[in-house]
Amino acid sequence: MKRTNLWLIFVLSLFVFGCTSSTEPKAKHVILIGLDGWGAYSFDKAEMPVTKQLMQEGSYTLKKRSVLPSSSAVNWASMFMGAGPEVHGYTEWGSKTPELPSRVVNKHGIFPTIFQLYRDANPNAEIGCVYEWDGIKYLTDTLSLNYHALTPDYKNNPTVLCEMAVQYIREKKPNLFAVIFDNPDHIGHQDGHDTPAYYNKLKELDKYIGQIANAVKKAGMLEETIFIITADHGGIDKGHGGKTMMEMETPFIISGKNIKKGYCFDNISMMQYDCASVLATIFGLQQPQVWTGRSMPVFK
Repeated sequence: MKRTNLWLIFVLSLFVFGCTSSTEPKAKHVILIGLDGWGAYSFDKAEMPVTKQLMQEGSYTLKKRSVLPSSSAVNWASMFMGAGPEVHGYTEWGSKTPELPSRVVNKHGIFPTIFQLYRDANPNAEIGCVYEWDGIKYLTDTLSLNYHALTPDYKNNPTVLCEMAVQYIREKKPNLFAVIFDNPDHIGHQDGHDTPAYYNKLKELDKYIGQIANAVKKAGMLEETIFIITADHGGIDKGHGGKTMMEMETPFIISGKNIKKGYCFDNISMMQYDCASVLATIFGLQQPQVWTGRSMPVFK
C-alpha cells in the first residue's frame, strides 16, 4: 500500500474516533435526588412546590418508564448502570449481586456504573451517595465513591438523610452526589399509593429537597450545579413490580446550568437506563459500548 494511502487512513481514523470522544462538561456539580416509589401518576395532586419550581425552571418528563420488574434494585441498577437487567444482570427487587452474568465487569468486578465512569475520568472528583435503603450500596460501585453511608433508623428519624446530605454538601462540595430516600415507597407499602398518607409524605420530602437545594446555594455551588429528581418505580394499591403505568411511569426532572427551561419532553421515549446517559453527557463522558441508554435533548 502506498504511503499516501496509509496517511489518508490515519487521518480518517483520527476523524472517526474524534467524533466519539468526550465533550466539555455541562456543569461542575450534579445532585441526584431519588424518591423510591414515586409514581408519576401522583405529580399533579402532590403538594411539592420546590420540586415543581425546579420543573418549571428546567426540563422534565412524567413518562419515564421503569424496566421490568418495576421494583427497586433492578431499577436503581439500571439508572446507575446505563443498561437493562438483561445486560447488567440485576433482575429482582433485592438483588445484591447479578442473577444473570453481567455482560462485562469493570476492575472492581461490577458492571460499569456512572460513578466508576466519572471516577476513571476524574480521579480527584468528590463523589458520594447517601441512602435509607441498604440495597443501594450494592448497585453504586462503592469503590468508586469517596463517601457512602446508610442512615440509622430513618423510620424513627426521618430528617437524618437530609441532614447528612446537607452536611456533606457544605463540607465537601461534591461533584456527583446521589441522595436516595426510601420513601414514598415505605408509605406506599404501609398505607397504599394514591392515599392521603402518600401525599403527606411527598409534601415532607419536598421540604427536604428544598433544604438540599439551599445547602447547594450556601456552599456557593448553585451556578455550577444541575439537579435531577427522579424515582425507580411507582406503585398501585400497596405494592409494585407489575406492568401497570402507575407502577412503571416515574418523573424525571432536571434543572440548573445549561438545562433548557420549561421544556416538557413527554413525547420522547425515556427509559430508566437513560438516566446514566444523561449524567454522562453532563460530565462530558463517553459511555461504554455495553450501555444501551441514550441521553435526552434537555441541554441548551
